[in-house]
Amino acid sequence: MAITTRATHACCGGTLGFYSHPSESLGLEARFAVFVPDGASAAASVPVIHLLAGLTCTEETFLIKANAVRFAAEYRLALVATDTSPRGADIAGEDDSYDFGSGAGFYLDATQAPWAAHYRMGTYVAEELPALTEAKLPLDGSRRGIMGHSMGGHGALVHALGAPDRWKSVSAFAPIVHPAAVPWGEKAFAGYLGPDRATWAAHDATLLLQAGHTHPTTILVDQGEADQFLDAQLQPWHLEQAARAAGQELILRRHPGYDHSYWFIQSFIQDHLTHHAAILRR
Repeated sequence: MAITTRATHACCGGTLGFYSHPSESLGLEARFAVFVPDGASAAASVPVIHLLAGLTCTEETFLIKANAVRFAAEYRLALVATDTSPRGADIAGEDDSYDFGSGAGFYLDATQAPWAAHYRMGTYVAEELPALTEAKLPLDGSRRGIMGHSMGGHGALVHALGAPDRWKSVSAFAPIVHPAAVPWGEKAFAGYLGPDRATWAAHDATLLLQAGHTHPTTILVDQGEADQFLDAQLQPWHLEQAARAAGQELILRRHPGYDHSYWFIQSFIQDHLTHHAAILRR
């Protein structure tokens, strides 16, 4: 479980670190970043939120662009950000498009060759990265939440619905809520999971809710109404309908004028950290 420190920065009353390590799940070197507020220690560990970014992003994107660190310091929350896919797998075609392969791991474990050997972001997010960071840093794994944007919003919802005991709180910005029915998800799932759509259901938040998977806390989702991907890729009404039918408490807020960018996320990030803090401090 050795890690390499790539850089550290004092920031907003805490420490922001960028790290790498040899990942057993991915079979490659993986990068991640962590913010820890001042005063956290082995005797005084803090709640932690895992951040999942969207297509084309890296472990740096959310922490640099979302303005989350300032509020995490204020609320005494740690933040952990992962990369969005394995890197350097040397698979033919993995760098050919923005929405499949590098930067587009969809936070699942691929089952199809040649992707299955390394594209195991599901296990990495669910098991390896929490175990690693909680062993090395003063993070309280019993108070762990997850949030994400776009593809990362998809990942946050799916992981939380699939393992609510592991993820105590969940929120998302502009998530892909029904990937089995939109072009981004269909392309990724066909490539990573194969043509049998029945195998896709475990990786689709809407289908998980329809199958009876719920989260014991309220799910918070924010969506910009000027989002350029709203109708073709995101379709939040599917999540709303499935949550209503399943009895899942959901706050889905729509914001006129806001797009898919991190300017949107910056505008409402404090609300999300407040949401997580209220649940993780119970």
